[in-house]
Amino acid sequence: MSQFDDPVVISCSISGVIANREQCPAIPYTPEEYAAEARRAVDEGASQIHIHARKPDGTPSYEIEDFEAITAAILAEVGDVIVNYSTGAIGIPIEKRIEYLRACRPDVAALNMSSMNYAKYSPRRKDFVFKAVFENSFDTIIEFLTAMRDLGIKPEHECFDAGHVANLDPLIDMGLLDRTPLQVSLVMGVNGGIRPTARNVATMSEQIPGGAEGENQWQVIGISRDQWKLLGAALVLGGNVRAGVEDNLYLPDGEMAKSNGELIAKARQMAEDVGRRAASVEEARELLGVPAREAAAPPGA
Repeated sequence: MSQFDDPVVISCSISGVIANREQCPAIPYTPEEYAAEARRAVDEGASQIHIHARKPDGTPSYEIEDFEAITAAILAEVGDVIVNYSTGAIGIPIEKRIEYLRACRPDVAALNMSSMNYAKYSPRRKDFVFKAVFENSFDTIIEFLTAMRDLGIKPEHECFDAGHVANLDPLIDMGLLDRTPLQVSLVMGVNGGIRPTARNVATMSEQIPGGAEGENQWQVIGISRDQWKLLGAALVLGGNVRAGVEDNLYLPDGEMAKSNGELIAKARQMAEDVGRRAASVEEARELLGVPAREAAAPPGA
């Protein structure tokens, strides 16, 4: 591990819900597979695990029991890591997504910051692989944010364009966001969102309240193979980074990753190459303003 004094929080997007085993054998389906992938990621420097639940057959799940089983397996394997749940979905009622937050109480939950077209386009096919309208109105945002405040869950504000970052401003003014540091994620590379360029990393990071070097924490989430140049830009500019098979299946040389651990190891190496080091879980909790988990049985135990 690097001995540099500038820690970076490395998050692992451990599964996602779109890709499947036919596309990448490393994608976990069962709680035991999630736990094994979490171990590989944490051993390579990840301090936060972002969870989309799946059923053991690989289909996406929004059921409490699946989040419970996956979380319990991960915590039993790695001891302590920041647990981060997705709340994003199309066609799943808001209350159902709040139910698993209420039941499992993760440390952090993703909070998408605007409605948008959400798509993946294939130049080879001359057609969209998928396309949908991703609804995240202010009413939806406020409902999630109110629930997270009541449950003591830290929101992770996922912003797919510069205007999404600006949506933080009224929430701060309303007093709905009064716990600093904010955790802001700049999601880049989705059709419908901002273009995945290093210049746009700089542009979006400067829009964060307080600026890129202020008290709030930010990370870059790079989608698909543009990921590595985006993470490189974030590391140089002082941001945190996320890697994992939800976001990108390939290493920089074009080889498919055999595990989340391989992707996290590359992100950690990049951090060290620019004079930074992977934050420990304890350091990540302090940087992100996420309290230590109370000594209790993990969800589902």
